[in-house]
Order: sequence, then C-alpha cells, then structure tokens
Amino acid sequence: MPTTVHAYAAPEAGAPFETFEYDLPDLGPHDVDIAVEHCGICHSDLSMQQNEWGLTAYPFVPGHEVAGRIKSVGEHVKHLKAGDRVGLGWHSAYCMTCDSCMGGHHNMCSDYEQTIVGRHGGFADLVRAKAEAVFKVPDELDLKETGPLLCGGITVFNPMVQFGVRPTDSVAVVGIGGLGHLALKFANAWGCHVTAFTSESKMQEAKDLGAHETIDSRDPNGVKSCEGRFDYIVSTVNVKLDWNAYIKALSARGRMHYVGAVMEPLDLEVFPLIFGQKQVSGSPVGSPSTINTMLRFAARHGIGATTEHFKMSDVNDAMEHLESGKARYRVVLDV
Repeated sequence: MPTTVHAYAAPEAGAPFETFEYDLPDLGPHDVDIAVEHCGICHSDLSMQQNEWGLTAYPFVPGHEVAGRIKSVGEHVKHLKAGDRVGLGWHSAYCMTCDSCMGGHHNMCSDYEQTIVGRHGGFADLVRAKAEAVFKVPDELDLKETGPLLCGGITVFNPMVQFGVRPTDSVAVVGIGGLGHLALKFANAWGCHVTAFTSESKMQEAKDLGAHETIDSRDPNGVKSCEGRFDYIVSTVNVKLDWNAYIKALSARGRMHYVGAVMEPLDLEVFPLIFGQKQVSGSPVGSPSTINTMLRFAARHGIGATTEHFKMSDVNDAMEHLESGKARYRVVLDV
C-alpha cells in the first residue's frame, strides 16, 4: 500500500512553505522509512528553495539533516530495524557498483542520489532512503543535536580525515557559523591548536566552542600578522576574501581547504604556492565509513551541534531566522 507523507513544501522559487502531502510507493527491498523527529536546516536548503543552483524541482521539500527512528525496512535490509535511532544526510542512495563506491569513496559516486535534489527531503513526518545512506546514531548523542552532524558536521570532519590533519597541527577556521562552529569543536577534540578567524562580536563564543585564540577577520592586519603560522586552514564562508593573505598564513606544505561555496573564482598568486609547496583543495560530505567514524568520535567527545529549535509548523519563521544571519549556530525543526 502507498504511504502518505505529510510535509512542508515551497510551491515555487522563494515562495513561503505550505503544507503538502504526497504518496510513496511500496517499500523497496533495500529501502528504509525514517519517522522524522528533528531536521536541521542547512544554508543549502535555503539556496535550493530559491533555486540559486538551478537544480530545484517544485514543489520543493527541503531537509537533509534528518534525525529520527526507523519506521520500516525493506526485506533485504539486515543492519537496521524498526525503532533504531538513525540519521540521514545529503546523500540518500549510492550506485554501489562504480569504482568510487567499490573503493569506499561513496561520496564520490558517479550516480548518487541527493536527499533534496529530484526527490523530497526531511521537512516532513517521514523520509525514505536506501539503507546504505542511513546511519545508526550512538546512544551517547542527543538526537535533537545530531541532524546537523550529518551535513555540517561531516563536511568539516571529512577533510581532517582525508588529508591527515594531525593532533600537533596548528589549525585555523575561517567563519564561525553553522559549519565553522562544528569545525572548532572537532579540531579542538582532535588535539589541534585552534584559531578562529571571526568578527569581534563572536570572539568569546568562538573560544567557548573550542578556539584557543581568535583573530578579527575584518582587520586586514590580523591575517597578515599570521604569516607562516598554520598547517591547515579551513574556510567555511561563502563570500570572497583576500585569499592570498590566508595562503601566506600557511606554513610550508600547509593546506588551504574550502568547504564554503564561494561562487567567485579564486584569485591566487602562484609563487607562494610553489615556494612553500602549499596546497589548495575542497571537499564535499564524507563516505558512509567516514560518517560512522565521525559519529563515534562525536559520541566519545560529547560533540553535537549548537542549535536553536523551531516547531516544524513554524518552518517559515525558522528559514527567515537562518536567512537573517542570526542563527546560533544551527537551526533545527522539531516534529
């Protein structure tokens, strides 16, 4: 029998969310249905609502930071069962046959499905995904704070694993928001010396979140004073900055890494890269294996997102709060 989902959808680009119902077909053998309890709001949800990337199909149901419990599983699903506490992030399925999947890099899959692209997401009472993209949440983690780990959290955790950030490294985080505040928490627990580049108004908050020191990102001399200091800098912002100043702030063989989606081209001087053997890179969310590693690490160190909560029915107020830039630091909808 078809399953009716009760959701909130934007009927067109930039339009307010309205109640929306749709039917899911019979559960497939590798599918799971998640009863949504909490769903984080990512800036990507806002970008998709407004069709900034040209990917959105309407009516549009966002939500890819889902935390809830398994309602039902397909006949071939063995590692999950009804009642399990689980999370779902940006990906809802992988092809499981390409070289990337077979090599354990599912996040590089050539034919993955995205939870809110071409399908309906977690601003709803139920969301469906393939079992391989759904993750058990350790008992030590509060389900209310876990959804944002499945997108924002793994986005900043993944490059620490992929590029071998060491506990002895000096790490800087540019921008302390939905991504940056989690980067501070993870880097601190990883054992790094952590510096936050942020506005003066957030400096004490950044220290409370795990920064050992702060630098005013709006002071041109602040970045220049750091020449040669950092082994790893992660940028979480989506605006253009003086990237050459940050490159100069790297130590020899240091890495400048981007997880914030800056739309303008990077204007970089080549000689500091060549003579310092420095690296510039970017990355998306992580593979299932890395996501599970992150969840275990977060459970061990008591790491969750710092959140503000709204009722699912107040979704328009929540989206407005996010768009205003006032969120501290991740907005979560509660069913």
